[in-house]
Amino acid sequence: MLDALLVVLPIFGLVLVGFAARKRGIIDEAAGTGLTQFVFAIALPCLILDTLARGDVPLAEPWGYWASYFLALAAVWAVVGLLARHAFGRVGVETVVAGFSAAQSNTVLIGVPLILKAFGDAAAVPLFLLVAIHLPITMSAATLLVEGRGASLAGIARKLATHPIIIGIALGAALRPFAEGVPEPLWRMIGMLADAAAPAALVAMGIALARYGLAAGLPLPATITAGKLLLHPLLVWLLATFVFPVPEAWIPVAVMFAACPSGINAFLLAQTYRSGVGLASSAVALSTALAVVTMAGWLWLVTG
Repeated sequence: MLDALLVVLPIFGLVLVGFAARKRGIIDEAAGTGLTQFVFAIALPCLILDTLARGDVPLAEPWGYWASYFLALAAVWAVVGLLARHAFGRVGVETVVAGFSAAQSNTVLIGVPLILKAFGDAAAVPLFLLVAIHLPITMSAATLLVEGRGASLAGIARKLATHPIIIGIALGAALRPFAEGVPEPLWRMIGMLADAAAPAALVAMGIALARYGLAAGLPLPATITAGKLLLHPLLVWLLATFVFPVPEAWIPVAVMFAACPSGINAFLLAQTYRSGVGLASSAVALSTALAVVTMAGWLWLVTG
């Protein structure tokens, strides 16, 4: 357990650096916003591009791996959404925000740096095989649930097609057959930007958390947090271990991906539809604060 904590603590230590810097006024809100934009628009797409273009990607689609993760995600989303409606009296968009917050992981700011730190470069391929479809699936599902039959599939497609992470995935796949012909100085430049993704993402997460509080109270955010940090990784582990064929070395990656705290996209969805903003921000803040303990526990369990 101590070894797992030693892996997790530096990750959340950088989050604390960003949090403290914002609270002390060392970094202002605009600087935090700019750092987050740098991570999303440049650094992380470069990391994904480099991995997909030059990494050891399996020839066959890992359907068992994807099924283990996303069936668990769907189950957690449904359970928490139903609890939000029937146990806490939330309606409409707020029920979608609750389920989305419990199911969608903070992959960019927490998942990618922590998993690569814990498992090294060997985790890059299974990690980005999840990253590649995580955002399109979750954001599309959330938008369709909010807008119902009125949702424009073309509009959703346009938003996803212009998302920097999707662009990074597309460029990585397109460059893969020609990777050896790309000049080495260009790869070094891409690599330098990719190396900046993890520390910048963690500091940006801390800056963002400085403006979140428990605006929605404790009971429902605590329920969302339990679904995200405990139920989701448990279901992924059960499905990947006992139900679907998944490479043994990939199971810890999927479990830790699921064990990440609530992603900031739930907050962005709530802001877009002006409903459940306090709920989403509370879930992000609470789950991130508790994840330092729960993720260390999951890491200890999956690494034996």
